[in-house]
Amino acid sequence: MRGCSSATECVILVHGLARTCRSMASMETHLIEAGYQTLTVDYPSRKKRLEVLVSENFNPVLKFCGQQGFGKIHCVTHSLGGIIVRLALAVHKPHNLGRVVMLSPPNQGSLVAEKLKKWWLFKLVNGPAGQQLATFPDCLPGRSGPVDYEVGVITGNRHVFFDSWFASFFSGDNDGKVAVEEARLEGMKDFLIVPETHPFIMNSYRVREQALFFLQQGFFHP
Repeated sequence: MRGCSSATECVILVHGLARTCRSMASMETHLIEAGYQTLTVDYPSRKKRLEVLVSENFNPVLKFCGQQGFGKIHCVTHSLGGIIVRLALAVHKPHNLGRVVMLSPPNQGSLVAEKLKKWWLFKLVNGPAGQQLATFPDCLPGRSGPVDYEVGVITGNRHVFFDSWFASFFSGDNDGKVAVEEARLEGMKDFLIVPETHPFIMNSYRVREQALFFLQQGFFHP
C-alpha cells in the first residue's frame, strides 16, 4: 500500500493482459500525488481463467482494502483489468465502493480474441483468460450484465505500429486491440475517446488527469 497515510480514500489499480503492475506505475504516482492511498493488484493474467483471477488475486486485495477503514474504495483498470473488476463487483459490491475508471476495456468482448483464439501462438501469449474474451457466441464480458455503480470509460483511437495487423481486423475506430464500440458498457456514467494507443494509454498525462477528475467528480472534464 502506498500513498498519503492520512488519505481517506483508496484506489485499487488493476493492470491488463500480459502486463504487470509496473505498467500502472505512472497512474499510481499521479493518484498518490493527488492524495489517494493506492493498492495494486499484480496477477498472473496469462496462466488462469478469469473467474480464478478474480477469486485468488482481486478479491483478497478488495477485502484487505475494505478492512482499512477507508471512506471510499475506487478502482482504475486497464484492458482485462476492467473485466476482472466487473466480474468481482457483480458478485460482491462493497458498501463504500466509490467510482471505477476503465481504460481500453473489452467490455463487449474482443474481435482480436475471436479471430485468433484457435491460433497456438495467441493461446501461448494470452492464456485461458485471453480465450474468454471472444466476442461470440457467448463472450464472458457481456455476461456480467450492466453496472449499477459509477463507471467512466476511456478508450483510444490510435494504434502503435506493432498492433497494425490487429488494427486491420476492425472496420471502425480502434486502439489496435479494442474497438471503440467494444469498450462501451451498459450503465456507464461517462465515455471518452482519446488519441491514444492500447498499450500506453495509462501513461498519457491527459488520461491520468481525466481518470483523476472522474474519481473526484463522477464525470470527465469537458
